[in-house]
Amino acid sequence: MAERPKIPGTAAELAAEFAGTMILILFGVGVVAQVAAGGIGDHDSIAWAWGLGVTLGVYVAGRLSGAHLNPAVTFALAVFKGFSWRKVLPYALAQTAGAFVAALIVRWNYSEVLAKVDPDHTIKTQGVFSTLPGNGTLPVHTWGALRDQIIGTAILLFLILVLTDIRNSPPLANLTPFVIGLVVVAIGMAWGTDAGYAINPARDFGPRLASFITGYEGAWKDQYGDLYFWVPIIGPLIGALVGAGLYQVLIGRFLPDEPEPEPQPAAPIPAEPAAKTA
Repeated sequence: MAERPKIPGTAAELAAEFAGTMILILFGVGVVAQVAAGGIGDHDSIAWAWGLGVTLGVYVAGRLSGAHLNPAVTFALAVFKGFSWRKVLPYALAQTAGAFVAALIVRWNYSEVLAKVDPDHTIKTQGVFSTLPGNGTLPVHTWGALRDQIIGTAILLFLILVLTDIRNSPPLANLTPFVIGLVVVAIGMAWGTDAGYAINPARDFGPRLASFITGYEGAWKDQYGDLYFWVPIIGPLIGALVGAGLYQVLIGRFLPDEPEPEPQPAAPIPAEPAAKTA
């Protein structure tokens, strides 16, 4: 008798969320370190590396956990798509832990160049690990950054649901992670000015914590000295609900309950039985 395929348990799902988010942050925080501390690359390389990090992270975790990689995604799916509420906090912790470990690896690997560029580990290179209003230099304050995070995450969730709803002619399953990565590239290129497009509480809090315990004493504050770490947590959670809610109102409720069947090839014509020989 054929052996039944194993159904991943919660431990496997959490391991996948940890690993997928770790891959995302290795590329995302890594590229910012390279640009800010090494002087190699520019904003476009940051946007593309973040998008590719998302793509690769989704490929890593997709089969086992659905590859949320973002507490805001997990939260919105629990509210609108029936994802189990008992898994929301474990998923968020696994995602944050993956981001934290990845940021520690980046911090260790780039320690020499970060010390050269910013020996006191100040706001100058804090943006390598976590976001700041106006990217630490432009005249954007807390509420402007919060607004930005709500809008950016709403765009993200709206398009994730567009691309993953099987009733809505999504990309082929193996292309969906790539297209979601392109969404993140586009958000980075269009919505990166006011708050650095964190759009993911784990992406910001995990690396922020890693930077704090490795010498960035001002990690929890912005360039104005205001407590800021909560903005890339609360903003994305609100934005996720807005984006997912808009999808349901504008698109989801009008789609048929069942996806349209794929056209089937015509049934083959059975061959004539061979004539019996004497």
